[in-house]
Amino acid sequence: MRSGLFAFCLMGLLTCNASAADLPRERILPLSLATKAAQAAVDQCMADGYLVSAAVVDRGGNVLALMRKEGAGPHTVDSSRKKAYTASSLRRPTAELAGLIAKMPAVQGLQHMNEHILMLGGGLPIKMEGEVVGGIGVGGAPGGHLDEACSQAGLDSIGAGSINK
Repeated sequence: MRSGLFAFCLMGLLTCNASAADLPRERILPLSLATKAAQAAVDQCMADGYLVSAAVVDRGGNVLALMRKEGAGPHTVDSSRKKAYTASSLRRPTAELAGLIAKMPAVQGLQHMNEHILMLGGGLPIKMEGEVVGGIGVGGAPGGHLDEACSQAGLDSIGAGSINK
C-alpha cells in the first residue's frame, strides 16, 4: 500500500514539473495595429463615399479598436463589431459564412449561436504569420461587398491577410 502511495505521489510531482516554457505560445494583435487597421478601413470607405464604422477584435472577440465616422448611422457600430467578432470566432469571412448558410440549411444554426454573431458581408478574420489573431468588420456601406473591401484595406494597411490569403 505504501509503495503504491509513493508511486502516486512521485507521478504527481513529475507531471506538475511544467514550466512557463511549456505553455503554448500564441500571437496577439497589438492595439497599435488594431487602431491602424480600423482607421484605414474607415478612410477607404470615406474615400469611396461611404460613412461607416469599423471594429477590430482580438482572437477572443474583445474589441480593441472601434471607429465611427461622423454621420455614420448608429447601427453601424453594432454591425461592425458583430462582423469582426463573427469573422474572428468562426475564422472565415462573414460573406462566405452567409453564403454557406444560404446554400446549406443544415448549418443555419450558426447564425444563432449567440447574440454577437452577424452573418452579413463585411467581416474578415485577421491572419498574421499563419495564425488568426482577430477580426475586422465594417458596417455602413450600401452592400456587404463594399464593407468587405474596406475591411480588406484595413488588413492591407497592417500587412495582414484574411483566412484566404
